[in-house]
Amino acid sequence: MLVNGFDGDREPSDSCNDVEKVDPGKPPSLTWQRKVNSPGSTLSEFSLSVKEIIHMAPIGYRIWRHLREEAAKGRGSFINPFTKRYVSSCHGVPLGGIGAGSIGRTYKGEFLRWQLFPRICEDKPVLANQFSAFVSRPNGEKYSTVLCPQNLEELNKESSPSGIGSWDWKLSGHNSTYHALYPRAWTVYEGEPDPSLRIVCRQISPIIPNNYKESSFPVAVFTFTLSNMGNTAADVTLLFTWENSVGGVSGLSGHHSNSEIVVKDGIHGVSLRHMSANGLPPVTFAIAAEATDAVHVSECPCFILSGNSQGITAKDMWNEIKEHGSFDRLNTAEMSMPSELGSSIGAAIAASVTVPSEAVRTVTFSLGWDCPEVNFSSGKTYYRRYTKFYGTHGDAAADIAHDAILEHGLWESQIESWQRPILEDKRLPEWYPVTLFNELYYLNSGGTIWTDGSPPVHPLSSIGERKFSLDRANINLKTVIDKSLQNDTAVDVLERMASKLEEIHTPTSSNSALGTNLLQKGEQNIGQFLYFEGIEYHMCNTYDVHFYSSFALAMLFPKLELSIQRDFAAAVLMHDPGKMSLLHDGTFVSRKVLGAVPHDIGMYDPWFEVNYYNLYNTDRWKDLNPKFVLQVYRDVVATGDKNFAKAVWPSVYVAMAYMEQFDKDGDGMIENEGFPDQTYDTWSVKGVSAYCGGLWVAALQAASAMAGVIGDKGNEDYFWFRFEKAKAVYETLWNGSYFNYDNSGGTASSSIQSDQLAGQWYARACGLLPIVDEEKAKSALEKIYNFNVLKVKGGMRGAMNGMLPNGEPDKTNMQSREIWIGVTYGVAAAMIHEDKPEMGFQTASGVYEAAWSNEGLGYSFQTPEAWDIEGQYRSLGYMRPLAIWAMQWALSHPKPPKQETKPEIKEESVLMQHTGFKRVARLLKMPEEEGSRSLFQVIFDYTCRRMSM
Repeated sequence: MLVNGFDGDREPSDSCNDVEKVDPGKPPSLTWQRKVNSPGSTLSEFSLSVKEIIHMAPIGYRIWRHLREEAAKGRGSFINPFTKRYVSSCHGVPLGGIGAGSIGRTYKGEFLRWQLFPRICEDKPVLANQFSAFVSRPNGEKYSTVLCPQNLEELNKESSPSGIGSWDWKLSGHNSTYHALYPRAWTVYEGEPDPSLRIVCRQISPIIPNNYKESSFPVAVFTFTLSNMGNTAADVTLLFTWENSVGGVSGLSGHHSNSEIVVKDGIHGVSLRHMSANGLPPVTFAIAAEATDAVHVSECPCFILSGNSQGITAKDMWNEIKEHGSFDRLNTAEMSMPSELGSSIGAAIAASVTVPSEAVRTVTFSLGWDCPEVNFSSGKTYYRRYTKFYGTHGDAAADIAHDAILEHGLWESQIESWQRPILEDKRLPEWYPVTLFNELYYLNSGGTIWTDGSPPVHPLSSIGERKFSLDRANINLKTVIDKSLQNDTAVDVLERMASKLEEIHTPTSSNSALGTNLLQKGEQNIGQFLYFEGIEYHMCNTYDVHFYSSFALAMLFPKLELSIQRDFAAAVLMHDPGKMSLLHDGTFVSRKVLGAVPHDIGMYDPWFEVNYYNLYNTDRWKDLNPKFVLQVYRDVVATGDKNFAKAVWPSVYVAMAYMEQFDKDGDGMIENEGFPDQTYDTWSVKGVSAYCGGLWVAALQAASAMAGVIGDKGNEDYFWFRFEKAKAVYETLWNGSYFNYDNSGGTASSSIQSDQLAGQWYARACGLLPIVDEEKAKSALEKIYNFNVLKVKGGMRGAMNGMLPNGEPDKTNMQSREIWIGVTYGVAAAMIHEDKPEMGFQTASGVYEAAWSNEGLGYSFQTPEAWDIEGQYRSLGYMRPLAIWAMQWALSHPKPPKQETKPEIKEESVLMQHTGFKRVARLLKMPEEEGSRSLFQVIFDYTCRRMSM
């Protein structure tokens, strides 16, 4: 399949000789740039108004109590607002492939934001991890420096006089520039440290569209291009140092060891075995460099960074290179002892080369790591995807680093072929392609986990004490099938549901959302994929947010996208009656009911215990099920995979039937229930709403189209009939210039919601008919642009979620007054679909100006969920901004020719389908919510409602 002109399905060649070679020393013409000495911005976190504090105080108390209770059980919570994180505005391109752990890097050169284990993010830099340069010339001139500006705040904490504080931290960074175009970055040291030497470090990780092998590798390659503009030769030694640490204070836990790697294909290296503490699995790192006829490589397997361990110190190691240019004089046999408790150790590898006058030389390093196990708090362990190719023993870091040096030329050629057509598209504003690629950082840094697709390592027969029941009233699905209606589609779906449930809930996957069981014969199992809603919001594959971000996977890694959808299709048919306490009012509800699309796939025990989110009862949310149907159909359109469509169709049908209980008046339209029952989970909505109502209308049309794909003519007509009926109700929200927030008549009912056309946007993205008249869609988008965009800092912030008709921000709640970055990209995509690309780019440019520009707020490579009008952020490093790829989808999928409307479907012609659908819906209907609230809560809620009037 061609994606933006890139044929990612082609077989990689065995060598780089037959591919276009890319000059690693030349950054592309379009990149995100910063001066290495740029001080960055001071980040400001959001604050609550007095009214919001009063309203959310009980929730805050329950979160605090919940955190204590869950910590005692070793579980944790999906959010911890009481923990303050180390934040920096200097982030750059992170290291590694997808789902194998992530190590961040700043544009200054620091390595930070370590995410090697689920839920653990060590934000602070490990300052011993550095590249350094040593230059000497025949006339006696010598230069030496760490290739990173001095971090005085952190270096002042260095207590040992023989530690890294003794190194030469002389880089000013004034003439050095960092360039980023994910997954590559270039740092150009112009005359630093030697005024006549230009050093370019190109960093690359194997993020390659439609590549499901190398893209999973935990590795990065650094190629240095040395250009000598002086009149004499320059003897240059580049030094790569690495602490045996996984971030934080882990290096002091003891028992870590380093060793030289056996030289192969001219590649030298050091292996660092880290014996993780606190029950975490061990990690092995490898730093490597390639020796050539011109490049000499030497190693220092171990030096002491701090503590009382015996051996060569960091200062001694530095002086060895400074005086001799290599480690050839070291006795490495004395460096094999494990570290002591309280001591930290590192390793170093040096590459030396002579660069003649007016000549260019290159030196290549790599960093690999191997942490094959993913352990969750529940006790289950999975293996990462890359172990399919390197084994599960945890000793493959050296091989990974070795292979990367040999193969990265091919990776770069493929990345270049993917990115060049977009970079050279003159129709696009310059900021857009750069931001488009750089927002993909989240596929690496978003807590991503990519498994090998196998069940947990531990036998599942030993876990899961609950018994699965399809129905709370103990009704067996098969007993409700009327044998006299064998041609009824609903009967067929019920039979297939029962069969599929029996297939999914086998002893090896009992009571789970393991979508691998939905793979059809001959289909490849490429593993399962998890990513966090946010670095601060620990829920995997949060589905209401994935609705926006999924375009990135659908376009670049469609098999991963289908894997996620299979998991949720399996989850729809899953029932978990275990009780959980809701944080908003303290009541207890079932964790997940049959037919509901879960909010997330879990965190404590992913796939087996879904819905880690427990602020509200998401079984009553109105956006999740329609979003599932829309995404599934979009993915069928993207891949043309009919086998996938057939496999998930029972779940699509059940998801639609489940929603029938929310059509209270039988007019074909679902109604919101007066609480935040959708992705805007502090913004209450009641009755027919623009957001959820539009999603429902679009989902009905998508269900009809999908029934057509699999050849179910009866349901194709039935869902089309339902679509036409609901569409007419949705039109009642139209007020002459936009669609009202809802029809409840409340204070927020007339709010101009930026996301009001989410259903229309997705219908267009799926190639379906519009759900509203085109002129109304354009009018609503113009209203959004003129109010939600232009009235907020002159269009330099993005689209505010809610604006009042008088042009003031909607301040009825925290989220209505926020700008959501991913929603802004979605709105921009909707504008492009409606033939308003200039408006779309102008809307999205506000996000660029705020997050990515030189004059912005410092949110690059950590785009938050939201900021307010003053730029104060909420939730740094968030999933939803991947929605910029929805803009690329809109640009890549032009609006199809005007389609003819189907002939009117008469109700009597779909009566059989309607009867069957109703029967399934009755089976799925939830009982009335149980649980009671305290008198205090009732009085408090009443007071809050009065205050908001």
